[in-house]
Amino acid sequence: MARKKFSGPSRGGTDLKTVRMHGLLCALCLAAGAAAHARTISAPAEGHFYHGCYPGGVSGEEDDITPADVLNYEKVAGRKVDWVYFSNNWYADRRFPAETANWIRRHGAVPYIRLMLRSAKHAPGKPEREFPLQSIIDGKFDPDLKAWGKAAASFGSPLIVEYGTEMNGEWFGWNGRFHGAGKRDGFGDPGKADGPERFVAAYRRIVDTVRAAGAANITWVFHLDASEYPEADWNDFENYYPGSDYVQWIGVSCYGPQTPKDGPDENVSFRDKFDAMYPRIVKLAPDKPVMISEFGCTAGYPGIKPEDWAKAALTDIFSGRWPNVRGFSWWNEKWENDDNPAHDTTMRVQDIPGLGRVFSNMLDLHAGKLGKTGG
Repeated sequence: MARKKFSGPSRGGTDLKTVRMHGLLCALCLAAGAAAHARTISAPAEGHFYHGCYPGGVSGEEDDITPADVLNYEKVAGRKVDWVYFSNNWYADRRFPAETANWIRRHGAVPYIRLMLRSAKHAPGKPEREFPLQSIIDGKFDPDLKAWGKAAASFGSPLIVEYGTEMNGEWFGWNGRFHGAGKRDGFGDPGKADGPERFVAAYRRIVDTVRAAGAANITWVFHLDASEYPEADWNDFENYYPGSDYVQWIGVSCYGPQTPKDGPDENVSFRDKFDAMYPRIVKLAPDKPVMISEFGCTAGYPGIKPEDWAKAALTDIFSGRWPNVRGFSWWNEKWENDDNPAHDTTMRVQDIPGLGRVFSNMLDLHAGKLGKTGG
């Protein structure tokens, strides 16, 4: 999301009763046959959707969310969330984020964790120094990943996890630009671009290591951005795809204007951006459900109101225009962009009355399509 691009920057024995309360009972499934407890998140039936959110912290690092943040969003939206999205920043703590995951589960939602192997000095457009892809591939972090996987397995109930958020955007250090870009002579298959190929190898290493530690309760997401930077063939998101054995869902970030100072090129509808990506996603992974992991539009931009942008987006999502889309989560945050308050970004439904009404009305209108499956 915008913060990443512009300001330096998307346990125990508790059972599944709270998850069932909010419509996820049918979504919890085993990959093979009957078992005593469900493990991963399956897709709802076509035409039905999970509804989640990133509820917005205050630090800008996406790891300091609170129960109050979720409640503030839900109060205005008028609907409980199925998942809560947040970052697990390894520069702060390499351990499984048990405290946050536990309160999300107690709230009746599934923790959706952005596994962020990034350094404290991470910044948009800068290479990752502490957790480069080659070090992941070489197994440098295997002990940490094994411990993380064991803790995730002990959590017991379902988790959604992604690594390499928006990998086709150069604002994150795992983008191929910093790992060989389009060169073909430094790693692996000479027929493939080194940068994306290293990402694939790192993603697989992470998933394999976590799974080997027993974490069969994780639904893995491959999370791309609807805008690709740099705009080069080697950077196409298809080149980063780790394969169907490693991914259960495809996630997408798709934003409108993200700061009041954005140029006219950013004033693009959700439909136009998503229409450009969706056929490619279906061609790449026709059997994978798609979630809108992040979407949003700021107040204060002169070209479009966030309530109008969001209403059009939700209308298209609920219409079934993109049949493989089975879930969405709004980026419900605000932040400063400079010293001028007029340039602050806010996408929070509780701060923008018109936007809050859009979410309340649209989620109420389509309540029968939320949190349901064919299972």
